[in-house]
Amino acid sequence: MKRTAVSLGVIAAGWLSTAAFAQTVQQDQQRDVNQQQRIENGLKSGQLSTREAGQLERQQQHIDKMEAHDLRNGSMSASEQARLTAAQNRASATIAADKHNGIGGNPNSASSQRMQADVQRNVNQQQRVANGINNGSLTNHEVGSLERGQAHVDRKEANAAANGHVGAREQGRIQRSENRQSARVYRKKHNGRVG
Repeated sequence: MKRTAVSLGVIAAGWLSTAAFAQTVQQDQQRDVNQQQRIENGLKSGQLSTREAGQLERQQQHIDKMEAHDLRNGSMSASEQARLTAAQNRASATIAADKHNGIGGNPNSASSQRMQADVQRNVNQQQRVANGINNGSLTNHEVGSLERGQAHVDRKEANAAANGHVGAREQGRIQRSENRQSARVYRKKHNGRVG
């Protein structure tokens, strides 16, 4: 009887930890969405320059790469989650500091408009991934794969904005990467695998 109770306790703990893990991945994705929205809002309000937004996208690239690496086997350990949370906290603090450092941008410039459009697309892509986690159409392994693709897009945005100006050709290259990422999100959400 005691052995049965212990076994049931272990099984229940396993179910709870799986649910807690799924919630953690979901929370990580929502935090990605929120941070991208904060960057976009900073660009729109003129609180962020194009160069600052590019530097923030570099941080988002790092976070996305961490998520991709940590989820490559479909699970994330407590220490991996702690590292990711710390990186997200640092990025959040940097966004706040950059928005209030007195350096601004012209939200109506062509360069800022391009960066705003690219960051808005990031918001949309990250939200689609978060929705896939919520409705079970994405597995954790698929989320990791999609985060690797999002890191690639973030890197292109960061590189384009490094000099403080995003040109039309640079945006074209970013948009091609975003289109590939969008198609990947669609395929993974509709491949019949469930999370």
